[in-house]
Amino acid sequence: MKQLFSFALILFIAADANAQTAKALTDSTQIVEASCGQCKFGMKGKTGCDLAVRINGAPYFVDGSSIDKHGDAHAKDGFCESIRKAKVSGALVNNRFVASSFVLLPDEKAKP
Repeated sequence: MKQLFSFALILFIAADANAQTAKALTDSTQIVEASCGQCKFGMKGKTGCDLAVRINGAPYFVDGSSIDKHGDAHAKDGFCESIRKAKVSGALVNNRFVASSFVLLPDEKAKP
């Protein structure tokens, strides 16, 4: 019985931590790393090149914006060649980032 109670307590704590993390990522504006999920973040499960963001060290494919909306992905400063910063808001849904806004920030490396 004690083991069952301990197990239930661990599940409750884990669920609460996940809920707090999800709440923190819901429609809050934040600066994230953005790039090609396959080329730069090493994500699997899709072929081709797809926009992804990295939040708290974890990569997520993006819905609500696409890799082609932000210039040539294969250019020197493109998503397949570099990791850029973006100001985003949205939520994590089914292990994907659903963007309500996605603004690519200027490339700091391109400054003279």
